[in-house]
Amino acid sequence: MRVLVDEETCIGCGRCEEICPAVFHLDPVIGKSKVIDEDACDYTGCCEAAEENCPVEAINLAE
Repeated sequence: MRVLVDEETCIGCGRCEEICPAVFHLDPVIGKSKVIDEDACDYTGCCEAAEENCPVEAINLAE
């Protein structure tokens, strides 16, 4: 599974980092979420939860 964050859509709420800190990091300089590990095979459950809980649907998971 590949994890992507659309930086233009991201509002920097930090939910993804709260849900899945091993994969997401809120960059304090730009105020947007960054993906630490795009190939997050070990974290499928928390990546799916982060995607479902993103208020602006900025997280995309691809096989």
